[in-house]
Amino acid sequence: MTWFTPGEVPPADEMTGEWWDATREHRLTVQTCGCGHRQHPPRAVCTGCGRTDALTLVEASGAATVDTYTVVHRAPRPDVATPYVVARVRLAEGPVLLTRLMAEPAIGDAVTVGWVDLPDGRALPVFTPARPDEETP
Repeated sequence: MTWFTPGEVPPADEMTGEWWDATREHRLTVQTCGCGHRQHPPRAVCTGCGRTDALTLVEASGAATVDTYTVVHRAPRPDVATPYVVARVRLAEGPVLLTRLMAEPAIGDAVTVGWVDLPDGRALPVFTPARPDEETP
């Protein structure tokens, strides 16, 4: 049983193709602008300054902190196992990701990225509790 089906994972497009390519290598990236602003998901415009000509992807550490979460007890489909945890995590680099946590956390817990491989070679970032030597400052 999985908690997603291939059709539920969005296809790569002009803005997200490079990000999805990095996931094939289990590399988490964030979009960075020449102004220094970092954002996720990748967009055509910097949400910090409005530029469109200075956006690049840079590798992220994978370290994050749990901002908030919910435990899902009622599955959206019969083939999805419950309970599972959906959380908003803040990367050490600043951007926020909506993700799946592989354990029930507390708000403020340090987490680190892991990966769930998809049938097409891409991967989804998921987060697990960080070991003490991996915790974010």
